[in-house]
Amino acid sequence: MSKTNVAVIYYSSTGGNTQMARWAAEAAKEAGAEVRLVKAHELAPDVAIDSNPIWRKNVTDTADIPDATSVDLEWADAIIFSSPSRFDVMASQLKQFIDLQGGLWAAGKLANKAVTAMATAGNPHGGQEEVIQSIYTVMQHWSTIIVPTGYINQSTFAAGGNPYGTSATIGNEGNVVDAENIKPAVYDQAKRVTAVATALKNNL
Repeated sequence: MSKTNVAVIYYSSTGGNTQMARWAAEAAKEAGAEVRLVKAHELAPDVAIDSNPIWRKNVTDTADIPDATSVDLEWADAIIFSSPSRFDVMASQLKQFIDLQGGLWAAGKLANKAVTAMATAGNPHGGQEEVIQSIYTVMQHWSTIIVPTGYINQSTFAAGGNPYGTSATIGNEGNVVDAENIKPAVYDQAKRVTAVATALKNNL
């Protein structure tokens, strides 16, 4: 039996989603998956990035993480997305990556993949749920199998009770606030989508 392929695709400016994506990748590997951790291509100019030292640090610290490509999507059995809130929808960097996948979509190569999503914002009610739903809206067009967190793990409640996907608040230093509760929720979410993808791969 071949391993389940999991692509963790994220965008992060100041590092919060970088951390959540790394946790998700670690969890999927623990679940026995082959994992690719990739990021949406940065669209912001250097002048914008350099205006915020935390943003520049995250760009520097993630230079070894490759940009996501269509190849990663086609390869994946499961996809984990993570994005900050930008006026209650996903970041434009992630949206552009998704918008470029018309070829795979038209060829039916995105159908029946298991997908889940996570989100962050600068405050507890900064649009995280809407970000996740904006990703899931696209995923319905792709004919994927959406895998929410639901309420089957206690970690979901400890992390704030979002049944759609793990959501977090980002602190002033780009850190995930309440990381001791967010990390277990991310782990459980990543392991669940891996398990669902494995079942789909072996039975479809």
